[in-house]
Amino acid sequence: MARAKGPLSGIRVLDLTRILAGPFCAMQLADMGAEVIKVEEPGKGDDTRSWPPFVGGEATYFMAVNRGKQSLTLNLKAHEGRALLRRLARKSDVLLENFRTGTMEKLGLGYATLAKATPRLVYCAVSGFGESGPEAHRGGYDLIVQAESGIMDLTGFPDGPPVKVGNSIADLVAGMAAAQGVTLALLARQRTRRGQKVEIAMLDVMASLLTYQAGIHFGTGARPTRRGNAHPSIVPYEVFRAADAYLALGVANNSLWERCCAALERPELARDPRWDTEARRVQHRDTLIPLLNEILGARTADEWLKRLEAAGVPAGRIRSVPEVCASEHLKARGMIVTLPHPRAGQVTVMGVPIRLHATPGRAAAPPPLLGQHTEPVLRRVLGLRRAEIARLREAKVV
Repeated sequence: MARAKGPLSGIRVLDLTRILAGPFCAMQLADMGAEVIKVEEPGKGDDTRSWPPFVGGEATYFMAVNRGKQSLTLNLKAHEGRALLRRLARKSDVLLENFRTGTMEKLGLGYATLAKATPRLVYCAVSGFGESGPEAHRGGYDLIVQAESGIMDLTGFPDGPPVKVGNSIADLVAGMAAAQGVTLALLARQRTRRGQKVEIAMLDVMASLLTYQAGIHFGTGARPTRRGNAHPSIVPYEVFRAADAYLALGVANNSLWERCCAALERPELARDPRWDTEARRVQHRDTLIPLLNEILGARTADEWLKRLEAAGVPAGRIRSVPEVCASEHLKARGMIVTLPHPRAGQVTVMGVPIRLHATPGRAAAPPPLLGQHTEPVLRRVLGLRRAEIARLREAKVV
């Protein structure tokens, strides 16, 4: 049986982005079947191509977020380079960019200009602080946006400094929001027959993640504070130390609390008036949490996890990145994928987390070498001849 085409099959995307937020967006579109042409600076390429560590001379960072794309080198500082980009945009459905706000307009490649020639174009711009507001001029890096969004003020322990999330969460969620925005704009285009601009500000997206923490402030005027692994509204819902390892325990209601106490062989705790309701457990967390740490410290993590799972209580071991990358469950889910790369050999990447059963996406091709597809793209999409491409190379346009 022939493999079903991805839901974005037939969609062509020009990816002018670099580093993480934009490339992560473009990779998601490629996974779902879109043809993604990554436009890179000749001789240099995406910034992350030079970030260590390397395998076979290729950066692991770059390879992690650029699979399934074609690499076209194009000098946008050259008049002919910009002219070629405009021609490519006329033959594309989507353009992605994450330059500092106003840069594309200065190059004559902004949405208003490109949409005149291609009204059906979906143009997605990702920036740190957006295109309006008093801070629109600021550039955005993940660390800065984590700091400015309130997320770092919530991350870490009460007696320690603010801490960033362990990976580049601001970039990654902005990339996810951009992919969602692009697909929504493509859906709208089916009705209106017109494209539109999609604007994603990393700060907007990160602020939206405050959800219930912002709700606490809006509703009470209080300032949510760093709680380490604790939750402001649920107890016990944090990390505990077993005899040999850390485990996470999530008890979100009274039914789970009763089952948890039974699994811990302390059923009387569920009837204690200090802890017999959700609100009282939050009120008296300072007495409950030390007691639970004492109980859980008496046995190994595996012993407790077996007992808690048998009782239907959500719990899990704190796993290292290598452990997750070797997970048999994730392998069975198709989330760990190996792709052949012309220089790095077999490259293993995380797979596609969105599972469409009728039109599934897939990690289909390895990340490209710099400029690997310049000639094929220019010939196939724009109909340029080899001699013209050679001239453009000589002129350092491509």
